[in-house]
Amino acid sequence: MNSVANLTNLENITAKTAREIITYLLKHPKTTKKQLTAIKCQIGKKYHFPSVIRNSQILNYATEEEQIKLRHILRRRLTRTLSGVSIVAVMTAPNPEGSKSCPGECIFCPGTDSQPNQKVAQSYTGREPAAMRSTMYHYDSYEQTLHRLIDLQQIGHQVDKIELIIMGGTFLYAPISYQNKFMHGCFDAILNFRAPDYNHHQRTPDLETAKKLLESAQTRLIGITFETRPDYCFEEHIDRLLELGITRIEIGVQTTRPEILAYVHRNHTVEDSIRAIQVAKDSGIKVNCHMMPNLPLSSPKMDKEVFQELFENPNFRPDMLKIYPTLVIAGTELYKLYQLGQYQPYSESKIVSVIANLKNNIPYYVRIQRIQRDIPMDLIVDGVKHSNLRQNVQRYMASHGMHCKCIRCREEGFQSLSAGTVSNPVDLSDIQFFHNIYEASGGEEHFFSFENPSRTILIGYLRLRFPSRNSHRPEITAQKSAIVREIRVVGEIVQYNKEPHANQIQHRGFGKKLMKKAEEIARDHGVQKILVIAGIGVKEYFYRLGYRTDGPYVSKTLTEM
Repeated sequence: MNSVANLTNLENITAKTAREIITYLLKHPKTTKKQLTAIKCQIGKKYHFPSVIRNSQILNYATEEEQIKLRHILRRRLTRTLSGVSIVAVMTAPNPEGSKSCPGECIFCPGTDSQPNQKVAQSYTGREPAAMRSTMYHYDSYEQTLHRLIDLQQIGHQVDKIELIIMGGTFLYAPISYQNKFMHGCFDAILNFRAPDYNHHQRTPDLETAKKLLESAQTRLIGITFETRPDYCFEEHIDRLLELGITRIEIGVQTTRPEILAYVHRNHTVEDSIRAIQVAKDSGIKVNCHMMPNLPLSSPKMDKEVFQELFENPNFRPDMLKIYPTLVIAGTELYKLYQLGQYQPYSESKIVSVIANLKNNIPYYVRIQRIQRDIPMDLIVDGVKHSNLRQNVQRYMASHGMHCKCIRCREEGFQSLSAGTVSNPVDLSDIQFFHNIYEASGGEEHFFSFENPSRTILIGYLRLRFPSRNSHRPEITAQKSAIVREIRVVGEIVQYNKEPHANQIQHRGFGKKLMKKAEEIARDHGVQKILVIAGIGVKEYFYRLGYRTDGPYVSKTLTEM
């Protein structure tokens, strides 16, 4: 009886503490993180709260309207959702149904081959956040997805629009039965997340049923990303991934130098990378290339040339980049070469210079997603050991008069955050339309964007492709077609079918304006059909714009316009 009374008393104390903090923050919306900590301690002491109240506890006692106003102060890790979507990363098992998680033999790669005690998928150490979640939930895709959604919500992030990232080795190397089971678990978790009981394990009968239900789910799955190798990104592989709902592919290109690929035992060619990028783009998929400066046989000069080639050569020109400087991890084949004195990475200061040079010359249509692996310092024998590489690059650029034009650095949310004004609305009357055209992978790309006149603040963009002659999808080749590979309005997430408040950009018609412009350009090019690679949870939006299901896509014939 006493324990029940104590629990009730603690709940009352928590409620009083949380409500007084909420009232204070509503009156003082520009409260800093440091000031918030002091206020939490002060009010908690007043009500004899046993510790420092967590932000998630405060949010639990806020109304929906209050949460919207206070989220910029109370949520942790603000950058996670500033691009208009919450990321949910899940990881496959190290040996799915008895098979390896990857066919590769890369000398730099950690994982089960180099570190038998690390029970995680190939290319991971087991200490990355996603890897630790995977082992915690025994590689169960349902549990990983469900609990990641719960975690994000509890630390103050909107989970109404999510993007699923499938990590761990090479997904398509696993048996098809495992692929289906894994994705089915992810989909059911998203469907069940909004159920009153988080432990509710009602499952859909099959993958296709789950996909159909996700089109109108309360939590909208707007995109799915898979990691792969270039030699697992050809026509048959892309067709399989389209069945599973892919919208973006992350390809381990690593370098454009064939001698380095051979030396590190990548077991694929530069030509494989070029073909993989072309097949993915021609199928409407966004392409994110993983690149590794500081590999054996390379140098700062060569790495700068590789990045230059990546965008000067139209056979590459990816939409996004993840830059992972080479790390020496104990147990790997690269570590053995390092011990023998046959490999020595160049200094972190030179890495900073290489990446700064890339960012200073990056095209407007590229988004640099990451510039560092999420690996703890104590596991790194040599290489970049500091976790603030991006900040070091930014400081270097500022001191050398350099500026990054990548999408991430221009997105309104990140611009506001860096200026310390994340809660202030952008001046939408200042926004203009921009249109960039470039050749890529045998086709023609059109990058549309809404930005301020100096192109330093971006609020929305669209990628329209006129595919190459090698496009293989029948939905695209049956008649002259164009395809929208990406459409995104950035900033804080606005719940589906909800109106935006003063500080939010989504749901103000910018998406419709971008689509209208894409349809106009498609008509001007004489195409007969325009397609969109729409995420499962976005299809209803396009149905309302007159599109209909067309294989894994949605499409509209120009005669209907």
